[in-house]
Amino acid sequence: MAKKVGILFGMEDTFPWAFIDKVNELGKGEIVAEPVNIDKLEQGADYGYAVIIDRISQDVPFYRAYLKNAALNGTYVINNPFWWSADEKFFNNALMTKLGIPLPKTVLLPSYERPTNTSETSFRNLKFPHDWDYIFDYVGFPAYMKPHDGGGWRNVYRVDNPEDLWAKLGETEQLVMMVQEEIIFDDYYRVYCLGQKYVHIMPYEPRNAPHLRYETTHKTEGKELEKLLKTIHDYTITMNKALGYDFNTVEFAVRDGIPYAIDFCNPAPDADRNSVGEENFAWIVEHAAKLAVEKAKEYVPGKPNISWGTFVKDSVK
Repeated sequence: MAKKVGILFGMEDTFPWAFIDKVNELGKGEIVAEPVNIDKLEQGADYGYAVIIDRISQDVPFYRAYLKNAALNGTYVINNPFWWSADEKFFNNALMTKLGIPLPKTVLLPSYERPTNTSETSFRNLKFPHDWDYIFDYVGFPAYMKPHDGGGWRNVYRVDNPEDLWAKLGETEQLVMMVQEEIIFDDYYRVYCLGQKYVHIMPYEPRNAPHLRYETTHKTEGKELEKLLKTIHDYTITMNKALGYDFNTVEFAVRDGIPYAIDFCNPAPDADRNSVGEENFAWIVEHAAKLAVEKAKEYVPGKPNISWGTFVKDSVK
């Protein structure tokens, strides 16, 4: 019987079908790909997938529960739904400080509004006012403010001074925000990483309109470019091994030859042909399918088979 590879669709409509076609091509009848089809979810039941690529469970809690149940039965889920449920950007930053990855200076802020079902007594351990003088001096201005667990460029603010920060913080309601040093960059890169081993480095211009962000090229040249790309490649592998992600993007802002990791918690990253362009699209389809086929060949029904990062594995030794 052929082993099944499934994909849970996101909003995109180009990557999933191309991925399915490529897996079916590479699988040669022994491994077949299809959209995941769910008509029920019984506790502990095995629905027969060797591998599932997840593109949407961050927005659909029912799918997240389905994937955890699948992982319990031996499905290799890309990405690990247990870690994805626990993960967030501020912790990732903290972890990278222990791995020697250059980062913008970053501080976490309490939510502007109290979370639902809390009161003033819920915050007796939080000192008011915060040490704003330290925070502003440490991070500097201009700075960026973003949700500590968000994505997709939602609720991202550029702030020019303390008054601007406080005004924009007032728009964030119950979101927990982090404020981050602005890196004035010479080059900027977005990097696909698949299976913690396949790396594709893409020049990227975040200040462009979304459909033009990949329409740019390197400013660094020659030996310096070669050295820079090698460093970015090595940092990307180190970061994704620590996090345990098999399908992720990492963004680096390059200042004075140093690549600073800006964003590296994107476990359902953009892979749409219309935004990433034909060359990048071809790479992500080819390597995502290759990874899925590799993992399907390793599949043993009922045997837990999921990726955990070195942070988690080292913690349980």
